[in-house]
Amino acid sequence: MDDFGVKYNILRSLAAHDMQVTVVPAGYDPVKVMEMKPNGVFLSNGPADPSSLHYAIDAAKYFTGKVPLMGICLGHQIMGISSGCSCYRLKFGHHGLNHPVKNLLTNQVEITSQNHNFALDVKNIPSCLEITHINMNDNTLEGIRHKTEPFFSVQYHPEAAPGPNDSLYLFETFRKMMER
Repeated sequence: MDDFGVKYNILRSLAAHDMQVTVVPAGYDPVKVMEMKPNGVFLSNGPADPSSLHYAIDAAKYFTGKVPLMGICLGHQIMGISSGCSCYRLKFGHHGLNHPVKNLLTNQVEITSQNHNFALDVKNIPSCLEITHINMNDNTLEGIRHKTEPFFSVQYHPEAAPGPNDSLYLFETFRKMMER
């Protein structure tokens, strides 16, 4: 896991889905991460303008195709930028609970917890990515997955506690992706 400011409950959620977690600091050499022979790499949340984190964007590019990837919040933005998306600052940001997000893969609406000021531009999605989740309040992009690589991310916080648990399935999805 690349730690940009990970919340403890993310670690707890990964562990609850039978994953052993090794946390490395932001900026840790991705080659050294791969020497650890991880089953997957998780890019955490954290505070920052994702466009300024060149080392993290380069790391996400390096990991893509080598190991399953999952990202939340800042990790989502980094994964999107590493694949060719553009990112912008939201006028007001998304903060707090009860943000409805539509999962385009299942047609279900998840009630989510959010805390971010940046978003990937829904109008600038490269052909290698698929939009998986959309914010029902303002139609901003909330989730992506790679069309050919084991790679997905969401903008919101599926581990939110206290808060809705509608999205905890994402940790199980990541575990199953690593098993393949």
